[in-house]
Amino acid sequence: MVSIFELFKIGVGPSSSHTVGPMVGAYRFGQMALKSMQDRQLDANQVTLEVELYGSLALTGLGHATDTAVLAGLSGCLPASSEPEQIADCVQSIRSSKSLRLANHLSIPFDEKKQLKWLRNASMPEHPNAMRFRLGLPSSEDNGLILEEDFFSTGGGFVYSRDELAMLKNDSQNPPTETSKSPFEFRSADELLSMCRSSRLSIDQIVDANERVHRTEEEIAKQLDTLWSVMQRCIDRGCQASGFLPGPLKLARRAPKIFQQLTDSFPRRLDCPSQLQHLDDMRNTFSDPLQQLDWVSLFALAVNEENASGGKVVTAPTNGAAGIIPAVLAYYMHFVPNANRSGIHRFLKTAGAIGLLYKRNASLSAAEMGCQGEVGVACSMAAAGLAACMGGTIEQIENAAEIGMEHNLGLTCDPVAGLVQVPCIERNTMGAAKAINAARLAVLYGDGRHFVSLDRVIETMRQTGVDMQSKYKETSLGGLAVNVVAC
Repeated sequence: MVSIFELFKIGVGPSSSHTVGPMVGAYRFGQMALKSMQDRQLDANQVTLEVELYGSLALTGLGHATDTAVLAGLSGCLPASSEPEQIADCVQSIRSSKSLRLANHLSIPFDEKKQLKWLRNASMPEHPNAMRFRLGLPSSEDNGLILEEDFFSTGGGFVYSRDELAMLKNDSQNPPTETSKSPFEFRSADELLSMCRSSRLSIDQIVDANERVHRTEEEIAKQLDTLWSVMQRCIDRGCQASGFLPGPLKLARRAPKIFQQLTDSFPRRLDCPSQLQHLDDMRNTFSDPLQQLDWVSLFALAVNEENASGGKVVTAPTNGAAGIIPAVLAYYMHFVPNANRSGIHRFLKTAGAIGLLYKRNASLSAAEMGCQGEVGVACSMAAAGLAACMGGTIEQIENAAEIGMEHNLGLTCDPVAGLVQVPCIERNTMGAAKAINAARLAVLYGDGRHFVSLDRVIETMRQTGVDMQSKYKETSLGGLAVNVVAC
């Protein structure tokens, strides 16, 4: 089983598939290239490095900071451990000096305009998000190829080499063995629910048992706390930031103004400039019954504006949909009675289990599935997590997850100007609202019996993604991307 901590990654914006994934792929090649040079005792000036981007990476990569990610990754930066300012400084240095410090160890010549190539009319059959790295000897008659590797960014920050991707597809077609390390190897929602019934464990307890194979209970709890802490800080930063989002659209940040409007009647406190910690007191004065929804929208906007600005976010399960789970978790903490730390853990474990089903049986990549694979999956995950925290049965949790996806089926990915801004940011507010509604329908007004199963809706999402025209799958060649002029 894939760990939920592979699903929930701490990284940088604006995209998990186009920023986080390429940075990891470039990092891996940088380490391999450095070792090859050391083994051959090659000097820096003896080699040339080339990068080719294919498919969706080439078509929307500029708006998704793929170039920045590749340069930073080759230089030894990783999304989880690098701050946005550090990455920006690294890339600026490469562009000004026309050299990069390979794996943060050896400076080699690198002219980005000549050696980073955007192959917008080419693709690889394995996946739309493909990249190729080459290390060679430029003076050799046969181009002196030393090392070549292809990587595929398959969504949610997951990156595989060509051989790894082939092995992954082969493994997915074979049933789990009795010697599997994880005690609960579920491949479908039906299997997951069956395991819950036979073991008399909840979904989050099933996930916990699998995670304990590799981590202690204390380590699991600490990592879950870290994820929630990063989400909270992202909301706070988004509420306090100002100015415009990067790129040609020149969109002003909306979260700070909304935050100001929602808190304007409350005195500022020096010990809590964001006021979010005092929302529990403020909610008792709400005169508008829909003001809870305004706060949920604020939480999602704050996170995704941070993501669009290249800030630190939690991939949940992607960056383009990174605002939904934090927004619904914040709703749980501030508006659901008796919310607590164990509930946060239950939420993330349950949501993680649902996310793993989508990754295994469909895809988290908008370049394969459209936005249903990002916002739709995040909505489904958040609905399940909230349903679990509301005391839902395993059947009600499955129902909430199914509702969350069923009403996102067919959602296209058509970012204007190739930026993770329009319509991506607002889609997170809609996804968060749908998730809350789905959980309430399933738990408060349902008994767990429902007509469409989660497995059926996941398969329907996969089939819809396969049938969807490529121009609606993160290429900026269709939909809003061509009907709205980017001035």
